[in-house]
Amino acid sequence: MTSCPSEMVLPLPAGEAGFSLIEALVALLVLGIGAAGLVRAAEAHVDSIRSLERRAAAQFVAQNRLAELSLPGASVGVPVTVEMLGERWNVAVNESATDDPDLVKVAVMVSDGPDKSPLVTLDGFRDKGTTTVGGIGR
Repeated sequence: MTSCPSEMVLPLPAGEAGFSLIEALVALLVLGIGAAGLVRAAEAHVDSIRSLERRAAAQFVAQNRLAELSLPGASVGVPVTVEMLGERWNVAVNESATDDPDLVKVAVMVSDGPDKSPLVTLDGFRDKGTTTVGGIGR
């Protein structure tokens, strides 16, 4: 008598025929908790990237405003609203005196709302123009 290995079936002891319903539910619960943690981590990462993008755009706005202030005849004036990259930015400028009477310290603050704290503050200096006429020293 020849027997083929596929015909051989080993009997399993009672109660060990596979996973029970409770074991399967516990495994699904563990996977669900792990998946929820991954979703939260992904959301936090997206929020972080979005915040970095906004701050980088605000930095560009501040650099542009500081460059505008270095032009002859530019005035600080009142806070302005600038549109850049599809967003509206509020730009406020504060001037303060320095030890050099010909230089003024300029602080450019950019926020994404009129009453919100600044996302970026950029400091720079500008010539008062008291010793030069038309950009040529006298």
